[in-house]
Amino acid sequence: MKKNKLLTIMLIILVSITLLGVVAVVVVTQLNKGAEPKVESIDDVVASSVDIEEITTNIKEDNYVKIALKIQTSNKDAAAELTKRDFQVKSILIDELSEMSREDLEGKKGKELLESTLKTKINELMQEGEVQQVYITSYIIQ
Repeated sequence: MKKNKLLTIMLIILVSITLLGVVAVVVVTQLNKGAEPKVESIDDVVASSVDIEEITTNIKEDNYVKIALKIQTSNKDAAAELTKRDFQVKSILIDELSEMSREDLEGKKGKELLESTLKTKINELMQEGEVQQVYITSYIIQ
């Protein structure tokens, strides 16, 4: 009698563990479905990007920089809005550059900091989507 009762308890525990495992696998696969990254084609990226023509401006310590940008947005409507806000983007760019020295802009980290700062500041203006990436397409410092 005790062996039969022990066998029943073991079967119940085994079935419970199996059910928990199945539920865990189902939950994990369902959560990962939404996490698949969406890969945009280069045509979509170009269509949702805006070129900021080359500008020349002073930076700290009697130096100047010539810089041009390409700004990638989340969609075509955001790109259209950003095109209209071109003058505001240039103003932000000039303001940020005027606070930076030659040393701040040199190297990869300096450029990444500028790109990140511009992305944040421009996103504060945007109403139709957002800036996803800022690319420096031309850069000369003297």
